[in-house]
Amino acid sequence: MPQATADDNEWDDENLMSVEACSKFPEESAFKFHIYYNSVQKGAWRNIGYRVYNFDVLRPGGSNPGTYQLKFCLTDSASTPPAGAGTRIKNNAASGENTHPRYTAHVYFNSGYKGAQDVMAPYQYIDRFRNVYNENASFQWTS
Repeated sequence: MPQATADDNEWDDENLMSVEACSKFPEESAFKFHIYYNSVQKGAWRNIGYRVYNFDVLRPGGSNPGTYQLKFCLTDSASTPPAGAGTRIKNNAASGENTHPRYTAHVYFNSGYKGAQDVMAPYQYIDRFRNVYNENASFQWTS
């Protein structure tokens, strides 16, 4: 697993643009961390495959110099979008689920993998974040 570095945006392309992020439901995605707008894994969601230094400042590579916010998915499967669809993730997530068989998932209060955190072991979920409920800014895996 690559080590995190300051203002680490190495995987932003994948987290922003991969079909695994929003085109697949959490149980079908190859991305193994799922973050939700509401408690008990309800409402809008996003699948995250790689660490995110700051949910509000993703910098995809290539010729695009801009920055982007990571947002909850807009799904095509429902006539009415779920609560939180299209909302930025930073400071708006209430629950999470780790479906990775080996890595532990960490959601942090501050950007840069700092501050209070909620931790999910492999195959663990948290129905309501205890430490970062609606106050979340970054995410990373640890082994």
